[in-house]
Amino acid sequence: MAFKMKYPIVQQYIPINTKRRSGFKNRGIEFIVVHDTGNDGSTAVGNVNYYTNSANVESASAHTFIDDKVIVECVPLTEKAWHVLYNVTTDNALYGYDSNDHAIGVELCYSNKKGSINNQEAYKRYVWYIAYLCNKYSLNPLKRISGHNELDPNRKSDPYKNALKIMGIAKTQFLNDVAAELKECTSSESPTKTEVMEDDEPMKLDKWAVDMLVKNLTEFKAKEYFTDETWITKAKDGTLTASELAFLNTILIARAVKK
Repeated sequence: MAFKMKYPIVQQYIPINTKRRSGFKNRGIEFIVVHDTGNDGSTAVGNVNYYTNSANVESASAHTFIDDKVIVECVPLTEKAWHVLYNVTTDNALYGYDSNDHAIGVELCYSNKKGSINNQEAYKRYVWYIAYLCNKYSLNPLKRISGHNELDPNRKSDPYKNALKIMGIAKTQFLNDVAAELKECTSSESPTKTEVMEDDEPMKLDKWAVDMLVKNLTEFKAKEYFTDETWITKAKDGTLTASELAFLNTILIARAVKK
């Protein structure tokens, strides 16, 4: 069933064959583990950059980070991420599987006393993305989503006792919101023009503009400002959206400043 793509999903992958991203394939997705970063005010891009820069520091990661601006997948959904300890066996008792082998780990970014994240917008994207995963893997959102704090209650409070609590959202409301989003986004009704985000449509550029964009992106990739060839491919075949280009532009500016 077609799923309504309200927001772009950006892939900015951690280097493979590192502690944070082994490249090992998962064994099929059976449930979703919802997390928050526990780092008040930190952004999705900031967290992914941190994971990239510390790729060989420790074996801790997640598949996706979400804030009020962007949804970033940093470990491919086909691979394992290290987001729940193996020696904590609550996941095995609940689902019969280890989270790292059979679950997607999703991190919510938030602001409480620090940063400027719009929690309402971040929550909307969080709910939508998890509904997207439920559709992708045919999961019941009322039965196949666990909070990190539920799987590791002696050490963790995310997200139900931390970020979502700060936002005033209880577990039951969250799960019902995901279920409602899944229903809305898989409705058989055709969306009207006002329901489709214009920024998510491929940009219509003249050939000279496409050639210039591809040339500049190729130069940036050669300078290692980014590593994913997909950006260039999307520019060439005309599928790059305005929101994706805006995100990429943010990354390039940040890395240009660092260099």
